[in-house]
Amino acid sequence: MDAPSVPIEQSATGLEDEGGLTGSVSDEKAWQDLGIAIPGFATDINLPTPANAQGTAALGRELARVITADLKNNGLFLPVGPDALPQPAFGEITAPAWPTWQTRNADMLVQGYVRAGGDGRLTVGCYLYDVSLQSELVRQGWVVQPADWRRAAHKCADLVYSRLSGEAPFFDSKIAYIAETGPKNNRVKRLAIMDSDGANHRFITTGQSTALTPRYSPDYGSIVYLSYLRGNPRIFVYNIASGSQRLVTQSSNPTFAPRWSPDGKYILYSMAVNGNTDIYRVSAQGGQSQRLTSGPGIDVGGSYSPDGSRIVFESDRSGSQQCYVMNADGSNQKRISFFGGRCATPEWSPRGDQIAFTHIAGNFRIAVMSPAGSNVRALTDSWQDEAPTWAPNGR
Repeated sequence: MDAPSVPIEQSATGLEDEGGLTGSVSDEKAWQDLGIAIPGFATDINLPTPANAQGTAALGRELARVITADLKNNGLFLPVGPDALPQPAFGEITAPAWPTWQTRNADMLVQGYVRAGGDGRLTVGCYLYDVSLQSELVRQGWVVQPADWRRAAHKCADLVYSRLSGEAPFFDSKIAYIAETGPKNNRVKRLAIMDSDGANHRFITTGQSTALTPRYSPDYGSIVYLSYLRGNPRIFVYNIASGSQRLVTQSSNPTFAPRWSPDGKYILYSMAVNGNTDIYRVSAQGGQSQRLTSGPGIDVGGSYSPDGSRIVFESDRSGSQQCYVMNADGSNQKRISFFGGRCATPEWSPRGDQIAFTHIAGNFRIAVMSPAGSNVRALTDSWQDEAPTWAPNGR
């Protein structure tokens, strides 16, 4: 049997524009409450594949499990995975058995297929249906190497999420972090990356020197991080495609807290000179740094607004840690935190409407506020929660 017709992407390196939109989501429920049935992905011939020792049939169920976990962990949908659902026949992928899903109270249906090609690569197709309207909403497919089968699942989850929510997807992304290993008296901190769901962990640095504070570039092609490779903490950029790394800051003064500008052209960081710490920016290619703050006190933790026009940072220039905002060139610096206690580690939302920060008032709590410092709202209420980071979609 021929595979169902689906636009195919030749690699899993990025998302194409979503095509095949054929209908609107029924408005009987808010999209956050939608029940989504995700049965195992079908295959016409169960063929062996390095992706799964039991063949493409078992791999189809694994694909559906990953998609289910993505949508469940997001907390906005009510997905039901393949272990609790009947397995559709291959021919039902483009012609769903509507009564089956209506009796299971499914609002949406995600179906798909997986095939192993003669060259060893896998073709994965993903379809989203509105069960109430009995119509297809969107479809897309990908050709991937067997080792990238999880990426195809994440891309399908991205397709579903963005179609139903209207928001940018994020499941097919990676997390850069510091992995700490070794005996208690000789810990090793290495730069590492993993998928957004914790799978496919791998180390980037050898552990020869301590690595800290990694940040992905806006295009996810590079990671900026702090390394003690040559003594003092200095800023390096690691290129993911080539595996090469380069030193960005040549100064012998301690540098720390590197951050990318939204367009990826600049790196924001803090540097201590003669006991005074200020915020600087430098071209991502290296070169002469520009000092953005000056005067007594410690200025650290800069985070750009999404449009790159402003920077939020923390400073103790008033006598205690507080949050400030300035223009991207360092002008118009003003304090925004006047709510009692201290304000630290501010992080601008990708949506631009909020700033997350650590509120220190006896204990440490994660809170959010508007860019002007109003509408303060605590998100946690435990003893030591600090250093928040936003999800890519700003939720």
